[in-house]
Amino acid sequence: MNSTSRPTFKHLKRTALAAAIGLAAFTGVLAQDDLSGEITVLGFGLGDEIATVRHELFLEQNPNVTVTPVEGALDEQQFLTSVASGSPPDVVNMDRGNIGTYAARGALMPLTECIEEQGINMEDFRQSAVDQVTVNGEVYGLPQFNSVRVLMINTAAVEEAGLTVEDINTSDWEALNEVNEALTRVEDGTLTRIGFDPKIPEFLPLWVAANGGMMLSEDGRTAMLNSPEVVEALEQAVGMIEPAGGNAPFLDFRGTWDFFGENNQIVADQIGAWPMEDWYLGFLAGTSPDAPVAFAPFLDREGNPVTLVTGSAFAIPTGAPNADAACEYIATMTSAEAWIAAAQERARLRAESGRVNSGVYTGNRVADETIFGEIVQPTGRENFDAGIELLVSLQDAGVAVAANPAGAEFTQAWQDAVNRVLNGEQTAQEALDQAQEEAQAALDEGWSSVE
Repeated sequence: MNSTSRPTFKHLKRTALAAAIGLAAFTGVLAQDDLSGEITVLGFGLGDEIATVRHELFLEQNPNVTVTPVEGALDEQQFLTSVASGSPPDVVNMDRGNIGTYAARGALMPLTECIEEQGINMEDFRQSAVDQVTVNGEVYGLPQFNSVRVLMINTAAVEEAGLTVEDINTSDWEALNEVNEALTRVEDGTLTRIGFDPKIPEFLPLWVAANGGMMLSEDGRTAMLNSPEVVEALEQAVGMIEPAGGNAPFLDFRGTWDFFGENNQIVADQIGAWPMEDWYLGFLAGTSPDAPVAFAPFLDREGNPVTLVTGSAFAIPTGAPNADAACEYIATMTSAEAWIAAAQERARLRAESGRVNSGVYTGNRVADETIFGEIVQPTGRENFDAGIELLVSLQDAGVAVAANPAGAEFTQAWQDAVNRVLNGEQTAQEALDQAQEEAQAALDEGWSSVE
């Protein structure tokens, strides 16, 4: 898409004055805008106050715009067909890992003009999140949520095994294998507790980073899936499933967990430890505040904290019918003002219900400074307070797979490789050699369409 075919974003720019004089005045300034019409937002629902407050803020500022959110996961073929037929939605919410793929296929607009007209300071966003939505120097999405990974530890299981929380240390893989065996429980031939769940295939990039490796070059052009560091990381992670009796009993048992219920795997003593996304801390705090759980960083083999960063982003499809309003919408929804207002409402609702408020982790660094510096208060539970503090400290310490025009195909290649190893079809080296060829072919094809 060349610059002459891009729609222009002519509405009012955000100003430094608006940011300085506070949310109320900010809202009043933007309400003077003359935007009108309708916009459709694909892949985004209003299921909680975090979404609703931000959405309603936009409507207050733009009373002449009608917004229709459409929930549900993004259907790739349906989305690409809508763009090709000239009838795309105005906004799409998607995983940041897929931004490069859709940008390469011409399905997303560069946001250069939108960012300029809205006066958006991209330095307000976390750099790893911005990197995930930047292809060939052009930004194609505005980061929304930000998710990091930490270890979640069943302290009752650890105590029963005669261990301490400090023993759950991912920097020493040989010792970690011993801890895994000590925490695994098999009764009368039946698995009743997984010791350490390595969370593969999805968390393989975390194990690779901990091993000092990379799965993709920093420029997003060269696959590195069969490097010694990746092979060793996969062998380590797969080996941690063996004490449970292999992949089949491991998955069968894990499938019985009440993962989102009051009798979840921590409460039911069905897991010793595992790496998990940050949002699960909030779930446990709200549903099982007295659960025997502790939180610790995932450490690399040098003993340094390492985490995997993922998240979503708002983007504007090519040919969006109301690109001006779409630009205003995604700018508002990802602004510090909107996030702070939503976090305040969550704090109020949690206080009313007596539930723990663990905050909301965003791609907007400025918003998080206020959310966790002023809004989120001590919970009164040392384990959760320490966990929240840990999550905040990790937001800028994460690694992410570089943006590339073959995101989905690249991920599919290495995840298929992991599953072949888990199923006993190939060795780690064989599976990753195959994945390397598949991933590099997809990358080469993807980049050729961009350049």
